Amino acid sequence: MDISARLAAASSGVAGLARFIDHTLLKPEATRAQIERLCAEAEHWSVFSVCVNPVWVEAATRRLGGSPVAVYAVVGFPLGATLPEAKAHEARLALAHGANEIDMVLDVGGLKSGETGRVRDDVAAVAEVVHAVGGRLKVILETALLTDAEKVEAARLAAAASADFVKTSTGFGPGGATVADVRLLRETVGPDLGVKASGGIRRLDDALALLEAGASRLGMSATVAVLEAARERFG
Repeated sequence: MDISARLAAASSGVAGLARFIDHTLLKPEATRAQIERLCAEAEHWSVFSVCVNPVWVEAATRRLGGSPVAVYAVVGFPLGATLPEAKAHEARLALAHGANEIDMVLDVGGLKSGETGRVRDDVAAVAEVVHAVGGRLKVILETALLTDAEKVEAARLAAAASADFVKTSTGFGPGGATVADVRLLRETVGPDLGVKASGGIRRLDDALALLEAGASRLGMSATVAVLEAARERFG
């Protein structure tokens, strides 16, 4: 789906926008009751998926069984400074517990050290595990820590390692998704790879601007507020 089609779908009504959203709860203090509420909200609004830490994947999968809402987990989160073998094993366990997609954090230190082979191999190790069971892999670049040149290099490495998406932010770094970063990532990876905007998306206008810039998925915790605003505006 090209950018104009995505924006048209998102602006067609609350249901159209909801299908671009990964409803997210990654706080370390999240409780079982809060995860249950996240899943109930996701099901009510028919969003694309919920995003949780691996420890909650099984509970979310059980709660959303029979629902079209997918479940995905983060690995190597939030720093990305975990060994590739550990990230791959963490992904394998999350998938076994019911996750459909994995969001891994890039080895930012490796990138900044110029160790591109290490970064590419880190992504490839997780991609192999995820794709073996038909899942999809997103690579979180943590763009607020990178120069524009590093963002481009990171996106190219992720694509070369068979990632399905590049993603802007963990939400735990010094900054979140920006229109400029999404546009740069879309220009870098072209039309076929996914671009996920995540981090600090709290208003409807921000969500729409990111889709217009080239995002194909939105990760947010303010999902309910954004979709309520969309219902008021679009019906």
